[in-house]
Amino acid sequence: MKDTDTLDIPTFGDVIAAHERIAPYIHRTPVLTSSFLNARAGCEMFFKCENFQKAGAFKVRGASNAVFGLSDAQAERGVATHSSGNHALSLSYAAGRRGIPCHVVMPHTAPEAKKDAVRGYGGIITECEPSTSSREEVFAKVQAETGADFVHPYNDPRVIAGQGTCAREMMAQMDEAHGGPLDMIVAPIGGGGMISGTCLTLSHIAPEVKIIAAEPEQADDAARSFRAGHIIADDAPNTVADGLKVPLKDLTWHFVSNHVTDILTASEQEIVDAMRLTWQRMKIVMEPSCAVPLAVILKNPDVFAGKRVGVVITGGNVDLGKLPWMQS
Repeated sequence: MKDTDTLDIPTFGDVIAAHERIAPYIHRTPVLTSSFLNARAGCEMFFKCENFQKAGAFKVRGASNAVFGLSDAQAERGVATHSSGNHALSLSYAAGRRGIPCHVVMPHTAPEAKKDAVRGYGGIITECEPSTSSREEVFAKVQAETGADFVHPYNDPRVIAGQGTCAREMMAQMDEAHGGPLDMIVAPIGGGGMISGTCLTLSHIAPEVKIIAAEPEQADDAARSFRAGHIIADDAPNTVADGLKVPLKDLTWHFVSNHVTDILTASEQEIVDAMRLTWQRMKIVMEPSCAVPLAVILKNPDVFAGKRVGVVITGGNVDLGKLPWMQS
């Protein structure tokens, strides 16, 4: 882990600049509520629906900020990344809007819906094994061959600043239409890009709001890192929440270790049950990774009782032929 003094830590000014830069390329996604889910959870929840975002995920915010922040000379070589899905298709979307190449390393186990979306946006896929070591090894070869600008899925100040626009947007929407501020925000954590952006924004505009990260029990390296006080990285965890299999890195760890209140975990069955419940009651398409926040809220009623809770639904790119409750 790098010393904090050597990290390129984004500022809230970077979030504001990112919001202006990416405005033509993103949606201002809605905040939805459910009286049924509120009664079930014992708290008042406000769901920030990034599943309705361009490219179907919040990651288009950070990807667009990185792509449209490149100089013309940098952009000519294109961009490259490794990703299990949503960052890959988001970067492909942004690169396509700028008219530059996008090279993506994806695990061969990534959902076909996400691979199809990457190709649909013009991304060029190179497959790897479903482990952090494999994706980084294959990516190194791809970048060496292309010379493209590396846009890390989450450990990149441009990406974190872009993701920070989600919380900024949500807090404005709470004031405009939902009766004022939140007590806490819950978002999924894998590599920590969304959580880091949330920390960056809220630490400046609403430091009183608690930030809770939600993680699968079977990919709980962030929770174990949080308890240990240093990064613990698993190479290839196995969970239905495919977007949360990657470990924290030095930049995201900076935000997690300094600003996150707690990291709570949920079992595979609890995640699937929460996903199905949201589909049934809110009538929206969401990924298993997005169900982890609701799963931990339902699992820990004492933590959230009577609170106003923001819940980030991070994406909606689902393989409809392989829904988890359909698997034998």
